Amino acid sequence: MIFLVRYLYYIGIENDFLTNQIGRKMIQTLKTIIKKMMKTIRKTNGNSLAEFAVTTAMMATLATTAAPKFGQIGAGAKEKKTIANMDKILTVANNFYNQTLSEEGKGRFPGQSKYDQPVGGISLGDGQLTDEALEIYLETILDSKDNYESDLGEFVYVFSTSVDDDDALQGGWMNTSTSVVFDTDGALDFKSDFGNNGIQSPFQDGSYAYLVIPGSGSGTDAQAPALVVIDTENPAQLNKFLVP
Repeated sequence: MIFLVRYLYYIGIENDFLTNQIGRKMIQTLKTIIKKMMKTIRKTNGNSLAEFAVTTAMMATLATTAAPKFGQIGAGAKEKKTIANMDKILTVANNFYNQTLSEEGKGRFPGQSKYDQPVGGISLGDGQLTDEALEIYLETILDSKDNYESDLGEFVYVFSTSVDDDDALQGGWMNTSTSVVFDTDGALDFKSDFGNNGIQSPFQDGSYAYLVIPGSGSGTDAQAPALVVIDTENPAQLNKFLVP
């Protein structure tokens, strides 16, 4: 059993795996198998060195075979965690929108000076509506950005005001290896609503960034702005959007 624990540590399985229901069941199954094997060894008289070597090899094979499953569970737990974090960001953004709607008559998101102004690098074309721009962006642009090294220059960090933001650097709220840029007002708005704090992605290359596609139209044809938030680990897969 000591061998198995050390092996799990070696392949980098994190603590959240051991608290995962599926992970606990797999660990318990492995424990049971190994205990049975050890009892068999104790009951057999005159075990040869070759027999012991075979048993050890079987244990190693068992752990090696299980390793990919362990890795999948660890990655799955991280994905669930980051989705939950992005939900928190969207909840704060939605509350901010509703508050400004009540106070100013037009709702806007953190970083917006007006509801029809962008945050980040996505603006509307002539006569283009917000919902149309959002659909095009999600399906034809964001879908191709599958890692932190992708061109993410249209995004701004959720919790980082600048590249030398000490709080963000110490808290791990940004990945300085990405092309994500900064919006001071937006980051300050978010940090204020998070109690002057931020959220760190569970992924090594992850961080949270967002953009706002401007609202469009007027009167009964008016459309609210749309917010897209990503984890830079894999923006194409780890993203959520909000349209009030």
